[in-house]
Order: sequence, then C-alpha cells, then structure tokens
Amino acid sequence: VVCSFFQWIGFKKIDSENKKQTAVWTAIVTGAFFLVSFFTLVILRNVEMATSDFAGKGISALPAILVYAIVQTSLSEEIVFRGFLLKRFAKKFGDTVGITMQSVLFGFVHGAMFFSQVGAAKAILIIAFTGVIGWFMGYINEKKANGSIIPGWCIHACANIFSGLLSACVFYTT
Repeated sequence: VVCSFFQWIGFKKIDSENKKQTAVWTAIVTGAFFLVSFFTLVILRNVEMATSDFAGKGISALPAILVYAIVQTSLSEEIVFRGFLLKRFAKKFGDTVGITMQSVLFGFVHGAMFFSQVGAAKAILIIAFTGVIGWFMGYINEKKANGSIIPGWCIHACANIFSGLLSACVFYTT
C-alpha cells in the first residue's frame, strides 16, 4: 500500500469509529499529563530546563510558550516517538511491544538529562512518569485514533503549554 509521508508518520485526520471515545481518552491523559508536568516542575524547581527560559516573564511569555509547546517540542517529539519510532516498532514487533518500546525511549530521553543534576531517584521518577504518559499517548494514537498522531500531539502540546505557563507565572527557576 502506497501512502504519503504524512500518513506514513501518522500525521493524518483521526479516522475513528468512535471519536467521542478518542476525545475522552485524550482529555483524561491530558489531565494526567498536567499532574505529571506539575509534579516534575516541583521536583525540578531549581534545575535548569527548557521551560526555565520563561521563568518570571509572566503572561508576556505566552507567544514564545505557544511556539515552544506546540511546534518546537510537541510536534517534533510526536513525529519522532509516536510517528516514526512507534510505527516502525509496531510493524516489526506488534502494537503492544511497539507502544511500550517508544514509551521507554520517550521516558528515558526526558529523564536521562537530569541524572547528574537531581540524582538517580528523581531522574527515575521522571523517566517513569513521562514513559507512562508516552505509553498512553501511543495507545490512544494507535488503538483509538487509527494511527493518527494528532491526539498525542494535542495532549503533549497542552501539557507543555501548562508547564511553560507555570514556569512563567508560578515557578521561578534559577
């Protein structure tokens, strides 16, 4: 079957028999991701991270937060993790293993950079939390949205907007 590059990576319209169920799953995982984002910011309060650029800038940072959250991180990471890696792993090993493999990599990438700054225990928590969220984003994309990365992108973008706003308005990292 020949398909376009965008369909190949899952950047396609959600073609689901039950769009309401996809929306409910997306909303629940978005809420969970908000909690993970909040918790991560709490444990990394004085650690330099991507959202530190917004610290103390308040709502004036909103345009930069939106570009960062929607395009720079969420879209690029969804294309790589759920669009490319998940689809290749699932094709080779099946959906469950593919979803799990990409989520482990997603978690590791998000936590590994903090090992030297926060210690193993906190870094492992970050890996676990982001890995679990990555698993649910992969599950929703593949099992509820017929391979579309759009739900995962929405979840990821909302969580990153939330994190950026918390950094800009609440958490002042050093």
